[in-house]
Amino acid sequence: MSQHHPLPHLTLCELADAALPHVESYSPFCLKIHRALQLAGLPYERRFGAMPASHKRHNPQEQVPILLVGDEPVHDSTAILHRIEQLAPGKLQAGLTPQQVGEAWLWEEFADTSLNGFLVAARWADDRNWLATRAAYFTTMPPPLVPVITPLIRKRVLKSLHARDVWRAGPETCWARFTAILDHLEAHITGKTYWLGNTRSVADIAIFAQLHSLRTPLTPWQHGEVVRRPALTAWLDRIDAETHR
Repeated sequence: MSQHHPLPHLTLCELADAALPHVESYSPFCLKIHRALQLAGLPYERRFGAMPASHKRHNPQEQVPILLVGDEPVHDSTAILHRIEQLAPGKLQAGLTPQQVGEAWLWEEFADTSLNGFLVAARWADDRNWLATRAAYFTTMPPPLVPVITPLIRKRVLKSLHARDVWRAGPETCWARFTAILDHLEAHITGKTYWLGNTRSVADIAIFAQLHSLRTPLTPWQHGEVVRRPALTAWLDRIDAETHR
């Protein structure tokens, strides 16, 4: 007779709730973990912080999300996905061949690096979106400090976008690359139910988290570009419906 081991208590350490329908967090990495936990059917508690440093005792690198598995902190959204797979075997990507599993994790890396760069640029570098982003991100900052502190933070983020080669050539080049990638993603998903065909995988969760994060009032132009791709939009709506509880 097999012995039943109760699941440990799970706590997701994150930033504030986005207070938008079907968008649990403005952080795409927190959103990714929300949807993975919900898809896996794992109950969890939410623990909010005003800034990533609020959870520093669980992650000295001052980054979110952090998943507390009992008293064990798991950092980095990719590592958290692996931990969720251990806690709920077969829930995130069942029935995949070893080759498909490898491809799913490559797509997950693409989402976290390439797609995320465009999301960060859309919110922090695009002048059309910066004021809305600032208003959403810094609600707990004393109003007199906002015009003093936020330009310094924005300057640091822009420097990181240059280092990632996202914004180095300027906005026109950045958004031309972005729309070209959306065209490639549209061609890839056309005729498919899920990113790798007929089975959900971590690729669906990770790519969804980045692109769905562009479908908010913070980034209307980028949202409009996603909407112009019908197959990509239909897939996003499908993953949203299947992972939102």
